[in-house]
Amino acid sequence: MPQTSTKQNLPVERVRRYLEPGPIVLVSSRWRDSTNIMTMGWHLVMEFSPSLVGCVIAAGNHSFEMIRQSRECVINLPTTHLTDTVVKIGNTSGAEIDKFAEFGLTALDADGVSAPLIAECHGNFACRLYDDALIDKYNFFVFEVVSAQVAMRPDLPETIHYTGDGVFTVSGKTISRRHLFRPGML
Repeated sequence: MPQTSTKQNLPVERVRRYLEPGPIVLVSSRWRDSTNIMTMGWHLVMEFSPSLVGCVIAAGNHSFEMIRQSRECVINLPTTHLTDTVVKIGNTSGAEIDKFAEFGLTALDADGVSAPLIAECHGNFACRLYDDALIDKYNFFVFEVVSAQVAMRPDLPETIHYTGDGVFTVSGKTISRRHLFRPGML
């Protein structure tokens, strides 16, 4: 029988601690002669084919106009070894510094977009803007992943997930339920 527990009220602005959809990513961009990197936690997979990813990018973020104008970016997947760098990137503005140089990250050419990928990340997903209908109202960009590269090992990397207030969790152990899985159901 499923267990229940006593619950307490939670301020609604703190639900992100429980619902944050996925790992923290680093979004790299290029517009004209400038590059930038931003830390992002607000993203979600929207479709499998074409591969669509929705992202919220605050209008006050330096990357917002760069990505809006270039209509592309690279979503880079850092692992736990980059945790301090992820936080520092999120606490600085690319309007003031070159984040690649400041944080010792390697910018490499990405397939299909002019935005650079971050070599030190486990995965790199080059994206083009697919739908801009919700940008003005919600700062919500819908991207199509046009190329993807991931490191061969580990197969399931330790990614970081933001819970708010400067606290992160690390992706946990794997639980397989393949014997119950029916393709197309999840």
